[in-house]
Formats: sequence, structure tokens, C-alpha cells
Amino acid sequence: MLKNTLSVFMSAALLVLTAGCTASQHADQVRAEDSDRVTVGTVQKEITIGMSGAEVATVLGSPNIVTTDEERRETWVYDKISTEVAYSKSGGTIIGLIFGGSGGGLGAGSVSSGATSTSQRTLTVVIKFDEEDRVRDFSYHTSRF
Repeated sequence: MLKNTLSVFMSAALLVLTAGCTASQHADQVRAEDSDRVTVGTVQKEITIGMSGAEVATVLGSPNIVTTDEERRETWVYDKISTEVAYSKSGGTIIGLIFGGSGGGLGAGSVSSGATSTSQRTLTVVIKFDEEDRVRDFSYHTSRF
């Protein structure tokens, strides 16, 4: 009986220690899968004065807004908002051994606790084209809260 109880306890302890991934590991995985998004680094590294609209679209994708100014020159606006929610839950099973009497045996109960963190990021990129549809100016603004 004691050998079986010890075996169950060890199996349960191993399961609790190896179950699931942490919230930060999951967030890293989601970020890696979303690597094609518009970022400040991409704008700084890839966008240059004189680029064609096709080259900009290859780097950043389609803009959210396309407008023209009074001289019919296009302006592209990329407006990105992302919300990141990280939830961490830790829990396990408490296994108690009860000895003695006729009701002796193995008892189990579960315990859990958790925390949630939410943050938002915004990135606005404005790209202005000249009469020949080449980048004449660009700017960006980012915030995190």
C-alpha cells in the first residue's frame, strides 16, 4: 500500500512540475509567429527616401489609409495597435496521506493562483510620396502603455 501511495505521489509531483508553459514563454512564441508586423525597427532600417511605392509595400505591406494632398501626391498611413495580455496561472494538486483507522487512504485537492498583465502599443507610420511616386518623406510615432 505504501509503495503504491508513494508511486502515485511521485507521478503527481512530476506532472505538476512539467505541465504547461509559462505566460512569458507563450508571449515569446506569439511574438515569433507575428514577426511580419510593422515595427519601428523595420521602418528605420528598410524605408529610405526615393523608394518606390512597390518597394514600400513589399517591406511594410498594405497601408491602412491612403490619401492625397492638394498636389495629388499620395500619403500612406500605417496605423497599428496591439494589445498584449499575459496570464500566468500556477496551480497544482495537494496530495495528503491519511494513515490510521479504517478510513485511511489518499486524499487530493487542487490549488491555483494567477496574475494578468495587459499592455498596449501603438505605431503610426506616415509615408509621403512625390509626383513620381517615390518616398519624399516619412515619419513615425510609437507609444506603449
